Amino acid sequence: MSRIGKLPVPVLDKATVAIDGQTVRVEGPKGKLEKTFDRSVNIELADSEVRVTPADKSPHAYAMYGTVRSIINNMVIGVVEGYKKELELKGVGFRGALKGNVLDMALGKSHPCEITIPEGITVTVKENTKITVEGADKQMVGEITASIYAFYPAEPYKGKGVHIVGKYVRRKEGKKSA
Repeated sequence: MSRIGKLPVPVLDKATVAIDGQTVRVEGPKGKLEKTFDRSVNIELADSEVRVTPADKSPHAYAMYGTVRSIINNMVIGVVEGYKKELELKGVGFRGALKGNVLDMALGKSHPCEITIPEGITVTVKENTKITVEGADKQMVGEITASIYAFYPAEPYKGKGVHIVGKYVRRKEGKKSA
C-alpha cells in the first residue's frame, strides 16, 4: 500500500475541484488545469478533500494510486501558488532574449537556440542571463526548464552553460601539465 496514496488531498481555500468520472478539473487564481486519469483508480471528492483509492487489487492499480494522488496534489498547489524554476546562463557571450512567445538564446553555437513557450507558461529574462520559468502545471514548468537546459548543460571544467539555480554542478580539475 502506498503511504502517499492513503493521504487525502486537501482542497485549498482559493481552489475549486470538479471530478467528472476519471477527469479532474482544478481552478484557482493562477489558472485552470484538467487531467484525465487511468481507470485503475477511483477518485472521490468529499468534505473539501480528494481521496484516491485503487479500483481493484491488481499490481497496476496499487502502483498508480499514489502517483495519481501526487499529480492531483500538484495540480491544487499549482493553481493556488504556482511553480517556478530559475536558470542562469554562464559563459562569454551567452545571453537570452524573449521575442513574443519564443525564447531565443545565444549559447556559443553557430545557430541560435530557440524554444517556443506553450500557453500557460510564463518566461521572463532579466539581465540577459537570468531566465525564470513560471506556471501552474508542475510538469510543463519542469519540461520547459529541461528543454532549455538541454541546449547547453553546465559543463564541469569551466562552468559554462545553462545552470538550474539550486542544482549542484560538480566541478572538475583540468589537465595538469608536467
